[in-house]
Amino acid sequence: MKAVSTKKAPQAIGPYSQGIIIKGMLYASGQIPIIPESGEIIEGDIKVQAKRVCQNIEQILKEAGSGFDKVIKTTCFLSDIEDFADFNGVYEKYFVSKPARSCVEVSRLPKDVLVEVEVIAAVE
Repeated sequence: MKAVSTKKAPQAIGPYSQGIIIKGMLYASGQIPIIPESGEIIEGDIKVQAKRVCQNIEQILKEAGSGFDKVIKTTCFLSDIEDFADFNGVYEKYFVSKPARSCVEVSRLPKDVLVEVEVIAAVE
């Protein structure tokens, strides 16, 4: 196993890695809309927060030697399922290969953000 770590994405806020590579696969931890440089949550609605989450995921994918086109599965957590359509509007701009996905509403997310996304991707 190899841990993935980049300063271009938020540092882990607990005892976990940004991602782990094993047998050609990246298992990335869930990303929330933290601005890597400041460690602060980006202010804004679901569209703003979803974009920041995707930017954070992009940096972890790059560090692992992968990309959005190699994402196999995502799990998306929304604090309000009413944001589903607006979230999809941002999501589809990044995950153009249309990976398998689960998307659920949860009662609360870390730091009370609106969205968290985790990915599994192939690494070449």
